[in-house]
Amino acid sequence: MQKGFYFDQTRCTGCDACTIACKDWHEDGLGAEPANWRWVVELETGFYPNPSVAYSSLSCLHCAQPSCIDACPTGAIRKRSEDGIVVVDREECLGKDQCGALCQLACPYGAPRFGPEANAKVQMCDLCLDRWAEGKLPVCVAACPMRALDAGDLEEFRQKYGDGRQAPGFQYSETALPSIVVKAKPHA
Repeated sequence: MQKGFYFDQTRCTGCDACTIACKDWHEDGLGAEPANWRWVVELETGFYPNPSVAYSSLSCLHCAQPSCIDACPTGAIRKRSEDGIVVVDREECLGKDQCGALCQLACPYGAPRFGPEANAKVQMCDLCLDRWAEGKLPVCVAACPMRALDAGDLEEFRQKYGDGRQAPGFQYSETALPSIVVKAKPHA
Protein backbone atom coordinates (compact mmCIF):
# COMPACT_ATOMS: atom_id res chain seq x y z
CA MET A 1 0.00 0.00 0.00
CA GLN A 2 1.18 3.52 -0.81
CA LYS A 3 -0.11 6.30 1.41
CA GLY A 4 -0.45 9.73 -0.11
CA PHE A 5 -2.57 12.84 -0.43
CA TYR A 6 -5.73 13.91 -2.19
CA PHE A 7 -5.90 17.64 -2.89
CA ASP A 8 -9.04 19.36 -4.16
CA GLN A 9 -7.81 22.64 -5.62
CA THR A 10 -11.40 23.78 -6.24
CA ARG A 11 -11.92 23.94 -2.46
CA CYS A 12 -8.60 25.51 -1.35
CA THR A 13 -8.83 29.20 -0.45
CA GLY A 14 -5.15 29.68 0.36
CA CYS A 15 -5.87 30.27 4.07
CA ASP A 16 -2.63 28.53 5.20
CA ALA A 17 -4.41 26.67 8.03
CA CYS A 18 -2.59 23.50 6.87
CA THR A 19 0.79 25.25 7.00
CA ILE A 20 0.19 26.76 10.43
CA ALA A 21 -1.17 23.52 11.93
CA CYS A 22 1.79 21.54 10.59
CA LYS A 23 4.36 23.99 11.91
CA ASP A 24 2.62 24.16 15.30
CA TRP A 25 2.33 20.37 15.59
CA HIS A 26 6.01 19.74 14.80
CA GLU A 27 7.44 22.65 16.80
CA ASP A 28 8.23 20.63 19.92
CA GLY A 29 11.19 18.30 19.88
CA LEU A 30 13.12 19.85 17.00
CA GLY A 31 15.10 22.33 19.08
CA ALA A 32 15.24 25.29 16.73
CA GLU A 33 12.13 26.61 15.03
CA PRO A 34 10.96 24.09 12.44
CA ALA A 35 10.96 24.85 8.74
CA ASN A 36 7.64 24.82 6.88
CA TRP A 37 6.99 21.16 6.10
CA ARG A 38 3.82 22.24 4.27
CA TRP A 39 3.32 25.42 2.29
CA VAL A 40 0.73 27.00 0.00
CA VAL A 41 1.60 28.25 -3.48
CA GLU A 42 -0.56 30.92 -5.14
CA LEU A 43 -0.94 31.19 -8.89
CA GLU A 44 -2.64 34.22 -10.43
CA THR A 45 -3.70 34.04 -14.07
CA GLY A 46 -5.83 36.00 -16.48
CA PHE A 47 -6.50 39.70 -16.71
CA TYR A 48 -9.33 42.03 -15.86
CA PRO A 49 -12.20 41.41 -16.24
CA ASN A 50 -11.43 37.66 -15.94
CA PRO A 51 -8.66 37.17 -13.39
CA SER A 52 -8.25 33.83 -11.65
CA VAL A 53 -6.32 32.57 -8.65
CA ALA A 54 -5.53 28.98 -7.72
CA TYR A 55 -3.73 27.58 -4.69
CA SER A 56 -1.72 24.41 -4.22
CA SER A 57 -0.99 23.01 -0.76
CA LEU A 58 2.33 21.17 -0.96
CA SER A 59 4.62 19.12 1.24
CA CYS A 60 6.69 16.00 0.76
CA LEU A 61 4.51 13.99 -1.60
CA HIS A 62 5.99 10.61 -0.60
CA CYS A 63 6.94 9.85 -4.17
CA ALA A 64 7.08 6.32 -5.58
CA GLN A 65 10.63 7.11 -6.77
CA PRO A 66 11.88 9.87 -4.42
CA SER A 67 14.87 11.67 -5.92
CA CYS A 68 15.79 12.99 -2.46
CA ILE A 69 16.74 9.46 -1.36
CA ASP A 70 19.28 9.00 -4.15
CA ALA A 71 20.70 12.47 -3.55
CA CYS A 72 21.33 11.97 0.19
CA PRO A 73 24.99 11.01 0.71
CA THR A 74 24.36 9.30 4.07
CA GLY A 75 21.08 7.45 3.51
CA ALA A 76 19.32 9.64 6.07
CA ILE A 77 16.16 9.65 3.93
CA ARG A 78 14.31 6.37 3.44
CA LYS A 79 11.02 5.06 2.08
CA ARG A 80 9.08 2.72 4.35
CA SER A 81 8.17 -0.53 2.60
CA GLU A 82 4.92 -1.04 4.52
CA ASP A 83 3.22 2.21 3.46
CA GLY A 84 5.56 4.14 1.14
CA ILE A 85 5.99 7.04 3.55
CA VAL A 86 9.30 8.86 3.16
CA VAL A 87 11.03 9.38 6.52
CA VAL A 88 14.16 11.14 7.74
CA ASP A 89 16.73 10.06 10.31
CA ARG A 90 18.00 13.47 11.40
CA GLU A 91 20.89 11.89 13.31
CA GLU A 92 22.33 10.57 10.02
CA CYS A 93 21.92 13.90 8.18
CA LEU A 94 25.18 15.80 7.65
CA GLY A 95 23.40 19.16 7.67
CA LYS A 96 22.84 21.61 4.82
CA ASP A 97 26.21 23.34 5.20
CA GLN A 98 28.14 20.08 4.88
CA CYS A 99 26.26 18.47 2.00
CA GLY A 100 24.83 21.54 0.26
CA ALA A 101 21.19 20.50 0.72
CA LEU A 102 21.47 17.95 -2.09
CA CYS A 103 18.15 16.33 -1.17
CA GLN A 104 16.28 19.63 -1.48
CA LEU A 105 17.91 20.39 -4.82
CA ALA A 106 17.03 16.94 -6.17
CA CYS A 107 13.37 17.08 -5.14
CA PRO A 108 11.12 18.54 -7.88
CA TYR A 109 9.01 20.12 -5.11
CA GLY A 110 11.81 21.28 -2.77
CA ALA A 111 10.14 19.27 0.01
CA PRO A 112 13.21 18.57 2.17
CA ARG A 113 13.47 21.70 4.31
CA PHE A 114 16.04 23.18 6.66
CA GLY A 115 15.66 25.44 9.67
CA PRO A 116 17.50 28.76 10.04
CA GLU A 117 20.24 27.49 12.38
CA ALA A 118 23.81 26.86 11.22
CA ASN A 119 24.25 23.49 9.48
CA ALA A 120 20.55 22.72 9.97
CA LYS A 121 19.45 19.08 9.60
CA VAL A 122 16.81 18.08 7.07
CA GLN A 123 13.13 18.19 8.05
CA MET A 124 10.14 17.09 6.02
CA CYS A 125 6.59 15.79 6.17
CA ASP A 126 6.28 12.23 7.44
CA LEU A 127 2.50 12.21 6.99
CA CYS A 128 2.24 12.66 10.78
CA LEU A 129 3.29 9.12 11.65
CA ASP A 130 2.63 9.89 15.32
CA ARG A 131 -1.00 10.74 14.51
CA TRP A 132 -1.48 7.67 12.24
CA ALA A 133 -0.36 5.54 15.22
CA GLU A 134 -3.27 7.03 17.20
CA GLY A 135 -5.76 6.43 14.37
CA LYS A 136 -5.82 10.12 13.38
CA LEU A 137 -5.25 11.82 10.05
CA PRO A 138 -2.29 14.17 9.54
CA VAL A 139 -2.72 17.53 11.27
CA CYS A 140 -2.80 19.43 7.94
CA VAL A 141 -5.83 17.39 6.87
CA ALA A 142 -7.57 17.87 10.22
CA ALA A 143 -6.94 21.63 10.14
CA CYS A 144 -8.24 22.35 6.62
CA PRO A 145 -11.55 24.23 7.06
CA MET A 146 -12.51 23.69 3.43
CA ARG A 147 -11.73 19.95 3.44
CA ALA A 148 -9.44 20.42 0.46
CA LEU A 149 -6.88 17.91 1.80
CA ASP A 150 -7.11 14.24 2.63
CA ALA A 151 -4.52 11.54 3.30
CA GLY A 152 -4.74 7.81 2.99
CA ASP A 153 -4.37 4.92 0.56
CA LEU A 154 -3.39 6.33 -2.84
CA GLU A 155 -5.12 3.56 -4.78
CA GLU A 156 -8.40 4.22 -2.94
CA PHE A 157 -8.11 7.91 -3.85
CA ARG A 158 -7.56 6.99 -7.50
CA GLN A 159 -10.63 4.74 -7.49
CA LYS A 160 -12.76 7.39 -5.79
CA TYR A 161 -11.50 10.58 -7.50
CA GLY A 162 -9.71 9.46 -10.67
CA ASP A 163 -6.03 9.91 -11.39
CA GLY A 164 -5.74 13.71 -11.56
CA ARG A 165 -2.11 14.69 -11.87
CA GLN A 166 -2.00 18.25 -13.18
CA ALA A 167 -3.35 21.48 -11.76
CA PRO A 168 -2.60 25.18 -12.12
CA GLY A 169 0.61 25.77 -10.14
CA PHE A 170 1.33 22.04 -9.77
CA GLN A 171 3.37 19.95 -12.19
CA TYR A 172 3.33 16.16 -11.76
CA SER A 173 6.86 14.75 -11.93
CA GLU A 174 6.95 11.70 -14.21
CA THR A 175 10.37 10.91 -12.74
CA ALA A 176 9.59 11.05 -9.01
CA LEU A 177 5.93 9.93 -9.30
CA PRO A 178 4.45 11.85 -6.36
CA SER A 179 1.80 10.08 -4.29
CA ILE A 180 -1.00 12.57 -4.82
CA VAL A 181 -4.31 12.74 -6.63
CA VAL A 182 -5.34 16.27 -7.58
CA LYS A 183 -8.69 17.73 -8.50
CA ALA A 184 -7.70 20.76 -10.56
CA LYS A 185 -9.44 24.10 -10.53
CA PRO A 186 -10.80 24.74 -14.03
CA HIS A 187 -9.16 27.57 -15.89
CA ALA A 188 -11.14 30.80 -15.89
